[in-house]
Amino acid sequence: MENKAPRGTYDILPPVSGKWQYVEQILRETAALYGFHEIRTPIFEHTELFERGVGSTTDVVGKEMYTFKDRSDRSLTLRPENTASCARALIEHSVYSGILPVKWYYMGPMFRYDRPQAGRYRQFHQFGAEVFGSNDPRVDAEIILLLLDILQRLNLSDYELHLNSVGCTVCRSRYREKLVKHITPVQERLCRDCKQRYEQNPLRVLDCKNEKCQEAIQGYPRFFDYLCEDCREHYSQVKNSLTDNGVRFIHDDRLVRGLDYYTRTAFEVHIPGIGAQSAVGGGGRYDGLVEDCGGPQVPGIGFAMGIERLLLALQELDYDNLQDNYLDVFIAVMDHNFEDTALKTLQELRAAGIRSDKDYLCRSPKAQMKYADRLGARLVILIGEEEVRHKVFTVRDMNSKKQETVTAEDLLRYIRSILVKQD
Repeated sequence: MENKAPRGTYDILPPVSGKWQYVEQILRETAALYGFHEIRTPIFEHTELFERGVGSTTDVVGKEMYTFKDRSDRSLTLRPENTASCARALIEHSVYSGILPVKWYYMGPMFRYDRPQAGRYRQFHQFGAEVFGSNDPRVDAEIILLLLDILQRLNLSDYELHLNSVGCTVCRSRYREKLVKHITPVQERLCRDCKQRYEQNPLRVLDCKNEKCQEAIQGYPRFFDYLCEDCREHYSQVKNSLTDNGVRFIHDDRLVRGLDYYTRTAFEVHIPGIGAQSAVGGGGRYDGLVEDCGGPQVPGIGFAMGIERLLLALQELDYDNLQDNYLDVFIAVMDHNFEDTALKTLQELRAAGIRSDKDYLCRSPKAQMKYADRLGARLVILIGEEEVRHKVFTVRDMNSKKQETVTAEDLLRYIRSILVKQD
């Protein structure tokens, strides 16, 4: 047995897990500010859900899904994305018949068989937000504002918002015809994947990152020129709402997104400073998805962000200090006869919401101080014979190296005053 995680997966150990918790807290708090509530869906679903919802012609369904048969010979798939699962939950529980719009967010692992590289793994984690039940273009703007607000709260303000409209079924059909006519003479110059896309879903050729493919299709027709009047008006209102809120964006004709369910608004956010994998999040409108999954006609829009990509951006752009000290307080005993006193004090501090710990390996006083420093403790409480005799505590500030003698009655107030100054 090889004691290594499977290729494309990895362990998240402390102190890195603390950085994950910091980012996850920002994600949850920001979503709550916008009126979103958490949904948790199964990690695996019936394979048909993704084939119908995501689209059988996509790379995700065609090449990247982890699909298996269970003992009853049913085909199941580890979720490669979560929007289709949200649509399934909306239908199964008849949520669409209640108060609309429905505003959900989710966070958790997704699975795609892809070539591992920086910021891209076979088990990866996404935060996503979905709104079902409204086709108002201001909802499109709000979902984008939520994504951008998350980046601002993470101090990732150097981003580019790319925006496009991929129309409805009517104008998409008209555009597809023009695009196929343009690509047909140069199809032999396309990469192997794009030759297949040309047959099944030619819009995906626009999204190819292969430079030879982009050179071959130069001068391709712009989707915007073929939008119907309703889609053009919808896109105009989305742009106006973003502009009214001070958001700058780049109209990107090549932005079509990789999943078949997108309609009208499509968007991606890039952070140029993190290299080739610069897209940290994206999404769009999917007004036909619920119907494709077997439900009624319910419009929707959403986005997903890669948490690994966010952490990579924070690291690459020198925002690596994502959390405060690992511990607020460490209790060091100068004499092991006072271990019970230390444990009782520890529990009192924890009951007051103060992150606290102590040594459990009978280290010497000097070794305990080194251990406290390695744990990132802000304060160390020293308990020895003098402290117990006089019913006081010696509190050492690990930053200033100053020590104060504090009575038992004043201990909590004193510790809180130091921690507040730190914040």
